[in-house]
Amino acid sequence: MAAKRFDTINVIPFIDIMLVLLVIVLTTATFIAKGLISVELPQADAQVQQNEVTEHSITISKEGTYYLNKEEVSLDSLKAKLKQFNVKDTIVLRGDKRSEFNYFVSIMSLLKERGFEQLYIVTTQE
Repeated sequence: MAAKRFDTINVIPFIDIMLVLLVIVLTTATFIAKGLISVELPQADAQVQQNEVTEHSITISKEGTYYLNKEEVSLDSLKAKLKQFNVKDTIVLRGDKRSEFNYFVSIMSLLKERGFEQLYIVTTQE
């Protein structure tokens, strides 16, 4: 008697395993997303001081006027005020597209010199 030849692979057990894994992943993701998995955090005696990170806006008008948080400033006073900010603060830079490029470069030079880590340049999408 000849042995039966298998021309196809039986994928039904593979599909069963994949469906079980999918159910496990989806239920776990649901519990984590909704916060249903309760965790009791340990207590510590020392408190970690959190530095508040703030956002500052620098705007360059088409005439080359600088604004810090919507207040008109000169380049020298802007430089002095940047020294007072935390280098972890977020700086949002907005520049008019018709302004001269050297205004933008002077601001970028100040920010680089001070070592700011979070810098965003606002643009529009056409």
